Amino acid sequence: MKRIAGLALFFIGVGMVIALIAPKCVIVALIAAICLLAGYNLFCCS
Repeated sequence: MKRIAGLALFFIGVGMVIALIAPKCVIVALIAAICLLAGYNLFCCS
């Protein structure tokens, strides 16, 4: 279950980064980075 949640969080982060070609808001970029890191940790480091 951790792998599925990690994969979902990782791709949510990827989608947010793609949507933010020019970051307009620092908070959204920070949330995207947190999603990428959390997703990677849950998927790969279980």
